[in-house]
Amino acid sequence: MKPTSLTPVSPLPSARPLLVELFTEELPPKSLANLAQAFADGLMTRLAACELLAPEASYKSYATPRRLAIVISQVHASAPAKEVREKVLPVSVALDSEGQATAPLIKKLAALKLSHLTITDLERASDGKNEAFFVTRTVPGAELPNALQTALDETLAQLPIAKTMSYQRPDGASVQFVRPVHGLVALHGEDIVPVTALGLRAGRTTLGHRFLSTGEISLSDAQHYASTLHDKGRVLASYSARRAAIHAQLLACAGNDQVLMPAALLDEVTALVEWPTVYVCHFEEEFLAVPQECLILTMQTNQKYFALTDTNGRLQARFLVVSNLETATPKEIIQGNERVVRPRFADAKFFFEQDKKQPLAERLPLLGNVIYHHKLGSQLQRVERIQAIATQLAPLLGADPLLAARAAYLAKADLTTAMVGEFPELQGTMGMYYARHDGEPEEVGRACTEHYQPRFAGDALPSALISTVVALADKVETLVGIWGIGLVPTGEKDPFALRRHALGVLRIMLEKALPLDLTTLLQIGYAPFASLAEVTNPLPALLTFCADRLRGLLRERGYQIDEIDAVLRDAPTRLDDLTARLDAVRAFAALPEANALAAANKRITNILKKSPGNTFAVQPKLFAENAEQVLHAQLEKLTPIVQTHLAANRYTEALSTLAHLRLSVDAFFEKVMVNSEDEALRTNRLALLTQLHTQMNCIADLSKLAA
Repeated sequence: MKPTSLTPVSPLPSARPLLVELFTEELPPKSLANLAQAFADGLMTRLAACELLAPEASYKSYATPRRLAIVISQVHASAPAKEVREKVLPVSVALDSEGQATAPLIKKLAALKLSHLTITDLERASDGKNEAFFVTRTVPGAELPNALQTALDETLAQLPIAKTMSYQRPDGASVQFVRPVHGLVALHGEDIVPVTALGLRAGRTTLGHRFLSTGEISLSDAQHYASTLHDKGRVLASYSARRAAIHAQLLACAGNDQVLMPAALLDEVTALVEWPTVYVCHFEEEFLAVPQECLILTMQTNQKYFALTDTNGRLQARFLVVSNLETATPKEIIQGNERVVRPRFADAKFFFEQDKKQPLAERLPLLGNVIYHHKLGSQLQRVERIQAIATQLAPLLGADPLLAARAAYLAKADLTTAMVGEFPELQGTMGMYYARHDGEPEEVGRACTEHYQPRFAGDALPSALISTVVALADKVETLVGIWGIGLVPTGEKDPFALRRHALGVLRIMLEKALPLDLTTLLQIGYAPFASLAEVTNPLPALLTFCADRLRGLLRERGYQIDEIDAVLRDAPTRLDDLTARLDAVRAFAALPEANALAAANKRITNILKKSPGNTFAVQPKLFAENAEQVLHAQLEKLTPIVQTHLAANRYTEALSTLAHLRLSVDAFFEKVMVNSEDEALRTNRLALLTQLHTQMNCIADLSKLAA
C-alpha cells in the first residue's frame, strides 16, 4: 500500500558523525577506487532513504590497501515519527451487503495492528477510481542500528567485486568477500553502533600502517578518524589526499626533469601504499641505447615506477619509486629497486641487439607461419592484401604508390621480433626503430608505428601521408575481410574491434578532410578478397555500419540530431566537407529566418513528393500572381551568389544568402495556389518550387530543422 501523505510529527534528535570502517587484507589496487566509492555511496544512499541524515550532511570516503571507510558528518540516532495516510481496502471489499465489516477488512486491520478501530474510525474517500477506506496513523521512524545493519548488508552484497574469495573465520564460519576482513568499526559520535558484517561485530579498534605503527588503535569518536590514523597509525586514509601527496612528491623529486605519470599508474600506486614516500633510483646509462619506449614500458607495467625525461622528452638514467616505508636510511630500498629493474633492462637490450641482426624485410616469410584466420589465411597473406590496398589508394591521396607499398609490406614485420614477443604493446614502435636501423625511408619507419592509429577514442591520427594511406589500408582490410566471412559485431561482442576500425577510418577521412569516397575505399579494400570464395561482398552492409558510426561520432562532437539528419540526408560518402556543412547548418539554424524557411522547405518537399518527375523549366510568362513573380526574380538574383559560395566551399555564406528568401517564400504560400486547376499554371508553379527546393537544399536538407 502506498502512503498518500507523509508528515513528520516529531522533532529530529541531534545529529552526530557516523564512521564505518572495514579493515581487510590487501585489496585489489585496480579496483580500490571503485570499491570505495560504491561502499560510500551505498551507505549514504540507504541511510538517506531512512531519513537518518541531516539536510546538510556530507560524507568523506576513505580507502587504503587495507581498509574501506566512510565518515558521514551528521547522522541522527533515529528518524522522526510520521503521520501516514494509508489505503486500507476498497469499500466494495471492506463491507458486506448489510454494511458490516467483512473478514478481509478485519484481517487487514489486524495486520496493520489496528484491530481496535471500527468502520466509523476509518476515513471514506475516493482513491481516484473507486471509494475506499483510509486510515491515518503515526509510524515510528527508523532506528540507526537497524537501518545501518540493513544498509551495510545490502551495500556489501552489491559492491562491484569481480571475483570473491572464500575464507574461514576463527569460529569456523565460511565467509565470501573480495579479501578476508579482520575488523569492523561503527561509531556514532563516541558510541559503538551494534552492527555485524562478514562474521564480525563492530567495535572501535583498528590497525595502522603494517610496519610504521604498532598495536591496535582505539578510535575515540567518528569525527577524528582520519587524524587519528594519521597521527597514531601513520596512515593517510584519504585516497584523494594520498594521490595528491604522491603527485607532489614526484614533482619535487624530479627537479628539472619531467615525470611520466599516466593517470592509471598514479591511481594504482595510490592504491598500493598507506604512507607514501618517493625515492630516487638510478640505472646504468648504457641501457639508454635501448629504445626508451621499451624501458618506460617495463618500468611502468612491471615495476610501477615513474620514468623521468628531460625537457626534450629524452629518457633519463634515473626513475622514481613510491615506497610504503618512510625511513631516514633508504639505501636498501633504493638499491633493491635498482637491482630489480636491471635484469629487465638487460633483457630488453639483448632482445634489441638480437633483433637488429635480421632486417625487417627478411622477417616477412615468418609471418606465413602465423594464422590470421582460417578463412583468411596467414598474417603474410594479410600483409599482401594491405599492400595491394595501399598501392591502389596512394594515388587517390597524392601519395607515392611505391613508398606506400613498401611501408605496408614492412608494417607488420616487427610482430616476429623478440622484443615484440616480450612486449606486445610495442608492436609498431619497434618496427619504426628497426626500419630506421635498416636504412628504410623515414616515411616507412613512421608508418610502421602510425598505421595503428587511432588505436582508441581520442588517440592521435597518423601524422604523415604514407602513414595515413597504410592506416586506412590496414583498417579497411580488417573491416572487409572479417565482415565478409560473417563475423559481424553483435551487441557488446566485437572480438575483431570492427567498430573501432570503422571509427578510425571515419576519423581519418573526416579530420584530415581527405578527398576520398568511402564507397571507393571499400571497393579497393574488397578487391584483394574477390577471389576468396569464403568472403562475401560486404560493401552495402559496411556502408550502413559506417553511417551509424558516423552519426554517433558527430553526436559526440556536439552536433544535434536534426543538424546531422539534415547533412546526412543522402548518406554522403565524401566526408571532407562534412564538418563545414554541419557548421553552416548550425549557423543557419541560429538565424531568425531559419524556422520559417525550414517549415516552408518541409512543405515544398511534401508537395513535390506528390508530383514526382517534374522536369519542366520555369516560364515567367505564365506567372499569374505578383508573389510568384517576386519569388522567381529573387531566386534568379540569389542563385548565382549561392553557387559562387558553394564553388568556394563557403557553405555558411551560401545559407545566409538563402535566408533572404524568407519574405518572398512566405508571400508565395500566402497568395499562390500551387495546385491550380489550370494544368499549365500548376506545372509552372511546381517547376518554380523545384528550382527553389534545389537551391534551399544545396548544402543540407533544411526541412530536417523544422520543429
